[in-house]
Amino acid sequence: MAKKKTSKKKPARVATARASTALGSVSVEELQAELARRNRKVSSLERKREKLREQLAAVEAELSAHGALSATGGIRKRPKNELSLVETLQQVLKGQTLSVTEAAQAARDAGYMTTAANFRTIVNQTLIRESKLFKKVARGQYTAK
Repeated sequence: MAKKKTSKKKPARVATARASTALGSVSVEELQAELARRNRKVSSLERKREKLREQLAAVEAELSAHGALSATGGIRKRPKNELSLVETLQQVLKGQTLSVTEAAQAARDAGYMTTAANFRTIVNQTLIRESKLFKKVARGQYTAK
């Protein structure tokens, strides 16, 4: 039968004599003065924190007024659109043929909001991926089915 391994527990550290003598050399008045100094610093920092909270609330109110805050109060990075990109492109391409660049610009003109730097590429991929909804008329030219 194999022997069980037992781990030896290390004894708890005992405060060194040096720490107790250093503390023993400080008078009660000095300790009270240090505590009072730290309490004043804490009070000062709490007042500063409250001022910063008020400033943050004002900035968040401004952001909210501009529609940049989500329902949870966080900063929204993506714009919220009423229609998806596919639905917007269907409306834009209905009855006409446009290039990918023109379709991307027409989607923006129709109110589709995006922060994408490569929006034209996203539109191109959407038109290719949704081949059931869009017809490729010629190279780079699409219309809605």
